[in-house]
Amino acid sequence: MDTSGNPFLDDNFAKYVGAELVDAGDGCATGRLAISEHHLNGAGVVHGGAIFTLAVWTFAAAANADEQLTVGLNANISYVKAVTEGVLTARARELSKGAKVSTYEVIVTDEAQEVVAVFGGLGYKKHAQM
Repeated sequence: MDTSGNPFLDDNFAKYVGAELVDAGDGCATGRLAISEHHLNGAGVVHGGAIFTLAVWTFAAAANADEQLTVGLNANISYVKAVTEGVLTARARELSKGAKVSTYEVIVTDEAQEVVAVFGGLGYKKHAQM
């Protein structure tokens, strides 16, 4: 996938965490994160920050797929299942798109396709093209 026109698709922090973009376009995106020991918190489960990073980055990839700079206005996440290993997949989809504000949902699942987290994000379209 060519990421040269969209800086959100080639995010340094996402790379540092180990997140991988599978697909992005038309208001949707899919990201993946293979769990490593450094993703675990003190209780031995995946840290909420790692899950949030995967979700918010996938949201950004979906919101910026049209290459018009969109920044986050609001984000929230509900963690519904603890995981300790495997691969997490985040699927973002656009729920609404206004002239300035767009709404996205990101579902994070484990390898068994069970929901790990549900993320909601509001994007704000800037006038600038990327």
